[in-house]
Amino acid sequence: MKRRHALRNWIVIAVLLSTACGGAVPEPAPGPLKILVTNDDGIEAPGILALAEALVPLGTVTVAAPRDPRSGTSHGVTSDRPIAVEERESRGVKWFAIDALPATCVRLALEVLLPTKPDLVVSGINMGENLGTVTFYSATVGAAREAAFLDVPAIAVNLARGDGMDYEMAAAVMADIVRALGKSGIPAGVFLNVNVPALPKAGIRGLRLTRQDTRAPINFFERSITPEGATEYKPSWKHLAPAGKDTDIWAVRNGYVSVSVFGIDQSAAAGTTARKSLERLEKLTWK
Repeated sequence: MKRRHALRNWIVIAVLLSTACGGAVPEPAPGPLKILVTNDDGIEAPGILALAEALVPLGTVTVAAPRDPRSGTSHGVTSDRPIAVEERESRGVKWFAIDALPATCVRLALEVLLPTKPDLVVSGINMGENLGTVTFYSATVGAAREAAFLDVPAIAVNLARGDGMDYEMAAAVMADIVRALGKSGIPAGVFLNVNVPALPKAGIRGLRLTRQDTRAPINFFERSITPEGATEYKPSWKHLAPAGKDTDIWAVRNGYVSVSVFGIDQSAAAGTTARKSLERLEKLTWK
């Protein structure tokens, strides 16, 4: 019975999102949203500032994010020391700067800092894409997963690097998606990973529901010797060519917003079922 209810929720989301951004965007229903915003690039990062501002018209926004950049820390948690929290308010938004990893920021906000449970957690906008197996290293994705652990609907949002990189554009795209979702909710046990290409809004070709490219990226380690004689290796990496047109890497490389359905239950069957019910999302357009 619960499974059928979750699938009905996904169908409602798909119908709402199929109308978003391509014309009249539906108003949030039923009423304003309570949104928690977080990230892994730090509370002063341009992506989180643009995201919070874009979401304010949709309801009450609270920001709880790492005080300092914590990129690449995956789903790590801060549990070995007391956690310092600084609070301020700006333009009606309460900001919590937390000396902790992103997943812990979300957990602390949901368990202690917020007076009531939010309708949605949005993590980002990450400085750079999180595609393929790189998502396992991503603390942006880890923060969204932490919310999903507590049955709070969650979305991770990332902006690909490039000459057209524009946080305000990506924030506007994300606001369109959140507005269309309203309070329909995301089924328990899953969350969304959104990647926006570095293009002007009018240049985005649409939205693709994608599967995660499961091939590991190519890693490079450039060897050097320090003046003191120590050996060092400078790490870098790049993605392989996309494995297929249904993958997250292909979608972003070809000008589409990629939306992947991630699950706490990492079995293939769970992800396939959730993805099937969202296929109508692909009617989204930003023309």
